[in-house]
Amino acid sequence: MAISGSTLRAKNRAARWVTEAFQPPVVVSIQLLISPITQPGFPGTVGYGALAALFVCVLPLFLLLMLVRLGKVTDHHVSDRRQRAPVLLMALASILAGLLVLAAAGAPQSVVVMVLAVVAGVVVLAAVSPFWKISGHAAAMSSAAVISVLMLGPAWLPLLLLVPAVGWSRVVLRAHTVAQVVAGSLFGGVVMAGIWFALQGRMVA
Repeated sequence: MAISGSTLRAKNRAARWVTEAFQPPVVVSIQLLISPITQPGFPGTVGYGALAALFVCVLPLFLLLMLVRLGKVTDHHVSDRRQRAPVLLMALASILAGLLVLAAAGAPQSVVVMVLAVVAGVVVLAAVSPFWKISGHAAAMSSAAVISVLMLGPAWLPLLLLVPAVGWSRVVLRAHTVAQVVAGSLFGGVVMAGIWFALQGRMVA
């Protein structure tokens, strides 16, 4: 049965809303803000999470928007696969600078661990991007959901429902194939969250 034009428009609007609301800079920023929760002093230490978010998300997003404005990049989701590696390397440089600032500021190790997990994700995505457009949205959402459950307990399991929702939005908008979304989800939920879990066990008392 054919889908009516109004139904299709509503579906695309919903997908666009989900994609924008749960785009990687937003999801990772929230993830970083709550990262000090595993150590004493929270919420007084949330400022360190905000400092991490500045270097990991805010500055890279600002630079990306400038590149979009200058016509160097197609859009803020970096839809053109060929443009992804340089943008991700730019983000990596900002993140590494952020790690130095966090170390100098005496940030809780839990914040540093979260940033290192993000670094791992950025490095792999930068390496894969020239060959295959794995979904960064799916990776970020899956990583954040799984790590949140590991940090905060089973009561937060419903967050995992956001993973297929974000993946659906990317497929509906034809930004990614189903395979690219599944790969991103597995990478974020298994690899990035696994790196976080291993580092958390080693570095956080």
